[in-house]
Amino acid sequence: MTSERQSVRDGWRPEHGGVVCIGETMAALAPDPSSSLECADDLRVSVAGAESNVAMYLADLGVPVAWVSAVGDDPFGRRVLAEVGAAGVDVSGVRSDPGRPTGLLVKEPTGSRTRVHYYRGNSAASAMGPDVLDDDRLRSAAVLHLTGVTPALSPSCRNLVTTALTAPAAERPYAISFDVNHRPALWPPGTAATVLRDLADLADITFVGLDEAQELWGADLQPFDVRALLPNPRLLVVKDGGRSAVAFRDEGTRIVPALDTEVVEAVGAGDAFAAGVLTGLLRGEGMERALRLGHITAASALKVTADHGPLPDGSRIERLLALSTDEWAAGTSLRG
Repeated sequence: MTSERQSVRDGWRPEHGGVVCIGETMAALAPDPSSSLECADDLRVSVAGAESNVAMYLADLGVPVAWVSAVGDDPFGRRVLAEVGAAGVDVSGVRSDPGRPTGLLVKEPTGSRTRVHYYRGNSAASAMGPDVLDDDRLRSAAVLHLTGVTPALSPSCRNLVTTALTAPAAERPYAISFDVNHRPALWPPGTAATVLRDLADLADITFVGLDEAQELWGADLQPFDVRALLPNPRLLVVKDGGRSAVAFRDEGTRIVPALDTEVVEAVGAGDAFAAGVLTGLLRGEGMERALRLGHITAASALKVTADHGPLPDGSRIERLLALSTDEWAAGTSLRG
């Protein structure tokens, strides 16, 4: 094992076990990308949730993974369970709530961007609390993955995330991964910046987009400024859109350019990226290859209107991972 691979493993102890993802997944309705929501005659039904997106991509990449949450005892809840489970994710820890509904989102295409409308007040998942952390699956997990969506859902959900992140590392068998995943529509004005910064700085592994860091903490921030704001994660990954990803850790900094990729819709790409990086860490890969796998996985989400798209075949992934640094940086494409 190379010294770089050993340092990755020593940093977050992910040699054994899979991943547990905790968070809300909703039913999603969307018109054809070329249609307006006001005029569309038909809406496609799918599922959408940051944490289950990560879980599904982890399963695609061969990582044992469970998604723990709650859904309503309703048709949308059953749809969510069926689709996430069909992707190879363990959904046996998802509670069916007879008294609260499954959350719902509606996508509104607006040119090059997609606006999202949420209908998740009093949803089943919003009632989750710290007791979720007693799930048996966490006892054998290598990584617990959380996002900044969950603490915005309710006081009990914020308590869940805070309790997880403040548990001393010596008292838990897993590392904690946290994706900032800022959703402005979910937060009361003026509250997200402080809460998300405090939570992100408590994790072992933190993911944040440069654009959301600039929106939250300062428009002129660059990746090294974000590291100064979040000094404590053993691994901080700053995603700079379609340009690059920068990884900060005690051993140094690594920058890996993104792939040239056709973009159909950007929703879900950050979740896919996180899944790819976590897979690389769990495999004991070096940081360069882990970031590359993040980019490859993100490209799969960018090329589809759904949050979860098909990965390239395994042989192509391996060829891309094996490229020299110069070959990768020369403009490798995943278009078409």
